[in-house]
This record gives sequence, structure tokens and C-alpha cells, in this order.
Amino acid sequence: MAPAITHAGRRTLPSLVIDANTAIAPPRWALLERRLIDVQAAAIAEFSERYFDARGFLKCVPRWSGDDGPDDALENVLNWTVLHALGGDDTILALYKRALEGHFLQYTEARTTEVALGRDGMYYQDFHACFDWFHHGEAWSPILLQGLSDPGDRMLAARMRRWTNWYAGENPHVPNYDKRHRVIRSFFNGSRGPLLRQATALDWAGDPIDVEGRFDALHGEQTYDEMLDHFRDYTDVIGDNHVNLGATTLGLAAYALTGEARFREWVLEYLDAWVERTEANDGLVPSSVGLDGKVGSGYGWYGGVYGWGFTVLRVPRNGELAHRAYHTRTPYSFANGLLLGGNREYVHLIKRMVDKVNANARTEDGTTTYPHMYGRLDRLDRLRSGETLVGLPSTGPEGWYEFRSRKFAPSALAMWYWTHDRSSLELLDETPRWVQFLDGNDPAYAEDALAGDLDAVRRKVEGFRADGKSTDTTMSDDMNHLNPATIGALVQLTTGGLPTGRDVHALHCRLRYFDPERRRAGLPQDVAALVEGFSEDEVTVALVNTCPIEARTVIVQGGAYNEHLLGDVRVAELAGGAPGAPVATGGAPFAVRLAPGAGVRLVIGMQRFTNEPSFAFPWI
Repeated sequence: MAPAITHAGRRTLPSLVIDANTAIAPPRWALLERRLIDVQAAAIAEFSERYFDARGFLKCVPRWSGDDGPDDALENVLNWTVLHALGGDDTILALYKRALEGHFLQYTEARTTEVALGRDGMYYQDFHACFDWFHHGEAWSPILLQGLSDPGDRMLAARMRRWTNWYAGENPHVPNYDKRHRVIRSFFNGSRGPLLRQATALDWAGDPIDVEGRFDALHGEQTYDEMLDHFRDYTDVIGDNHVNLGATTLGLAAYALTGEARFREWVLEYLDAWVERTEANDGLVPSSVGLDGKVGSGYGWYGGVYGWGFTVLRVPRNGELAHRAYHTRTPYSFANGLLLGGNREYVHLIKRMVDKVNANARTEDGTTTYPHMYGRLDRLDRLRSGETLVGLPSTGPEGWYEFRSRKFAPSALAMWYWTHDRSSLELLDETPRWVQFLDGNDPAYAEDALAGDLDAVRRKVEGFRADGKSTDTTMSDDMNHLNPATIGALVQLTTGGLPTGRDVHALHCRLRYFDPERRRAGLPQDVAALVEGFSEDEVTVALVNTCPIEARTVIVQGGAYNEHLLGDVRVAELAGGAPGAPVATGGAPFAVRLAPGAGVRLVIGMQRFTNEPSFAFPWI
């Protein structure tokens, strides 16, 4: 163990520094991992040059729409901030920032003609004027994780304060939140406040536009009328909606950036209101809450856009029904309460709800099926027959429907991750390979996953190099699938975490790394990490310096937000052998100095969800 090193009068390393001096032949997983991290910088630079201009404007036709709107435009930089925080090159963060500032300006300047909500600019105060948190969340996912790399960015902190104030009831000019009733007042909300009338198809689809022969609409529409048809039944937006819980990730990020207690208090206040409503609703998270804060005073507990009973006709219209109840994001929203205080009841209530839904299974001819929707059964009959819903009686038969062979299991893997209750894994058709790897039953997974993601990057680059569309025939979502940032395997394997994406959630992981030499987040150059297993109170990680001629030093932290308290560390040779005697960390991040070509295995004690979450670097 070496003493702490000082630099320019400031401590750059924690008090505990573990020396690893045994050189090894670099494992294949380590070489694949470093290749996957390093190659993406060049791929992102080429993608940026192809699809963004010098101002950071996306080369597309900017539209207000639930199909190809601003959220899709910003999804083109999805995962860039996390990739940088894992150790990606600094050019990734710089290109992201250019695209972000360009995005704010592009959609502030863009105006609608027919949609009243966007006539003064689709964006106002660097935020969508008025849309829903399903789409806000998709757009804001990379921004909410920017603090992982950039906790000292004053503009980011200022924006987080401003935006969160609108949802915490702190700005009377943007009254999205009713503090008395603890509701976000509409499913449509944003920088100009809530929409307190029924939404129209025009509000969703955006201004009229020629489609056929010009655009390849992602949802398959051939005409603008089909775009309107897509959103014909997306009307019930007054009052609160379970998708609005995504706003709590905004509050979490504001708290992790600033440490201001009011943001933490609002998130817990709002989550607790939903916990109470869930308990009052027989353990089922309602999808609609009235303006008075009561379940059932709006569109029924199962109502609202993307609610339990949200079934619409597919687009293009073919008579088939599309069941669009979105529950996968709700568990992550409740997990924000877990991050902010360690109370696991916030996620246990989701498991209880899942079990309650699956208890309504039915068995016919020896086959068991499970419901995934609940609502008005006469509404379904009308949809199937092609009748209009106008004149549908205010009351009618209700029940579970949309029975499938798969169990109802939103975010089952995440529920297992948070609670270590393996019954959540039993909800899945099969155990994910990553879990089998952590259990020691699939040793090939790490190399397979990394090689697969490397091939995915190759295919994405090949795809955008072949894209010959001009700007005026390009929709904002055309290139989403070609975004080369590919982080799934990296998050799982380096941090022992759940990959992020477009689902507006925090980064949940066991370990996070920092480079003290470059004073930035992420694995240092040439260093690879592999989380080989974990339990409730322990995590095992292998660290390798793939450089044969230079030493590297890495700082290890518990969790993305330092939310996990580190315990004793036991050190073992990577080539094998029992771990040594425990070394105390003092509960703080520690450093590992890796000699040229050296590797080491660490078994680290951990108390999860003990510390208040913060984006701050270990030396700040």
C-alpha cells in the first residue's frame, strides 16, 4: 500500500492506494473492452459530421410531433454522456455539448403554424413548450446523466434548477405542479405550463406535412392523415399520469448536482403521493389521477394516455389493436426514492403489484396466460368493430384483458438488481446471460457481449456511411438507430450496472471509476474492468492495465453517485489464489495503482444505498 500522492498542493488520490504489480498476459475480455471504448470516439465523430452542422443543428426537418419531434432529435446523442463517463474520449463530451446547444437553439427557433402550443417556439427556456414525459424523458435521458462527467458545469446546474422548479411548484409562471394536491396537473406539460384541456390529434401530430415520396415515417404512415389517425385517441391528458413520474429523475439529477435539499424533498413528496395512491388502489399503481389528487376522479384509475387501458388501432390502420400501456419506466421512477434515501419499499411495491397482476392468470386447455391490460371491455369491442368511441357510455364493463403467455414483468431484471430477490428473475422466460455470468455459469458471456457490441458499432457506421438522404427529406428519428454509442455490455461488465437508454432513469451500478491523472470520470486509458459477481453486501471486480510500458492509476467508487458505502477490500492475484486479509477503506473511494501489464482481483465489501447521491468527483 502506497501513501496518498499530492499534486500542486491538492490531493489527487484517496488515502488508500492499493499497488498491483503482477504482470499478466492481457485477457481477451480486457482487449475487447478497451477496443470497444476507444473505437467509439472516431465513430461518433464521423456520425456527428454526417448529421450535425457546425452550429450543432441536426440536419433534418424540425417538427413538433410525437412521431418525429424534438425528443427524437436529441436521441441522436443518446448514451454519449454515459460513454464518456465510462472512459470514452473527451471529444465525445465536446461533440455532445455542441449538439446540445445547437438542439436548444434549433428548436427554440423552430415554430409551428397550426399547433397553437408551438407557435412561439417549440422550445422555451431550453425545454419543450408543452408535451409529455414519455417524450420529455426520451429527449432528456442524456442530459440527466451529463453530471456523471460534468458536475462542475454551471450552465447544466442552472438549467437543472430552472427545469426542476417547474415540477416542484417553485415557479408560479410555469404551474405544472400543484403542491397542495401533489399532482403534475396534466400529461402535457413543459416550459409554458400544463395543458388543461383534452388533447387533439393535431397537438400530437404537428403541422401538416407531405409524407409520401419524401419521408420514410418510422411508424409507417404514408400520409399526414395517417399521422393524425395515429393520435386520434390520445386525448385524455388532464390530471396526473404515471408517466409523469419520470420528472423525478430531473429532481434527482438536480439534487446530485447541487446538493440542495429542496429537490430531494420534492422527489420524495411526489413519490410518496403515488405510494399512497397505489396503496389506496389495492396495490396497483394508477395511471390516471384527478386534479384533486384522487384516484378515479380523472379517467378512472386505469385511464389516461399510456394507461392500463390504453388500447388504440395500429397505424397504418389495419384493424389490429395496439396495446400501449407503458409500465417499464415506472419502476425506475420509484427507484429514485431508493437512491435518495435507501428505502426499498419504493421498489418492493412494484414487485407486489406485478404479483397481484399475475394472480389474475387464466388457464385454458392446459395453457396459462397472464393479463397485461385493464380497462373498459366495451371500448375494446368498439375499436375492433371500427366504430367511433364518441357516445361511449360513461360506465361499462371493466376487466383484465390482453392475456399473453409471458408473465406481466415490467423491469423484472431491475427489480432483481435492486432487491436481490431472485423471484423477480422467475418472471422472465429465461435467465439473462449476464445474470448467468454473475452466477458463474456462463464464462463466455463477457467476451461474447463485447464482441457483439463491437460488431454493432461496425454495422451502425456502415449504415450511416450508406445514408444518402438530403436534409429536407430527413426526419429527426431517421438516424436514431445509427447512433454509434453502444454501451450495454460496457455498463454491465465494467460497473456491474443496468444499461441506460431512452427510459429516463438514473445509472444504477455497483462501481464507478475515475482517472486521477486526467482528473476526469471514467476508466483511465488502457485500463479495463470486469465485475465478475456481486451479492447484497459484496462485489468482485478484476482490473487490468493493458499497456505493457506505462503504469496506470484508477479510483474506485461505490455506485454512480457514491450512494454505496464501501467496506473492506481483499486483494487477490488475477491468475488465481485466495484473497488476502481485509484492508479498510474507511467507507470512501480508493485508488489502485496498476504496474505496466498488471492485473488484480478485488473483493469489496459494500453497504448499498447508504450515502446521499452526488455527482461530485472524489477529489472535489
